[in-house]
Amino acid sequence: MTAGEIAGLIAAIAFVALVALAAVPLLKLGRVLEEVRLAVRDIGHESVPILTELQGTVRATNTELEKLSLVTEDASTVTRNATVVSQNAAQLTTLFSATLGGPLVKTAAFTYGVRKAIRSDDSTPRRKKG
Repeated sequence: MTAGEIAGLIAAIAFVALVALAAVPLLKLGRVLEEVRLAVRDIGHESVPILTELQGTVRATNTELEKLSLVTEDASTVTRNATVVSQNAAQLTTLFSATLGGPLVKTAAFTYGVRKAIRSDDSTPRRKKG
């Protein structure tokens, strides 16, 4: 064995040691990457039911919001109709007081006066002669 062969043998052994030392972290990194792959797969499998449930919740919420919108529209219609009824009642009151209010008060005063006059004639005590 010559000096060149010995140097080549030492270099080969050093290279094998270097590969062995580098293989350990690479194997650990491979295991870590495998665990990450499994975790991502599990998250994918678990997220599908969650997203499906979330989709159902969003649909139910949209349905309830549509119902609430209908109720709000109905309340708005009722409010508008109540306003119209109130305005009509105010106009009817104004019309009644303008057309019938004066004559009705005069008629009531006249009948009161007539009743008072009739009662005062009946209520005068008559003296007995005697």
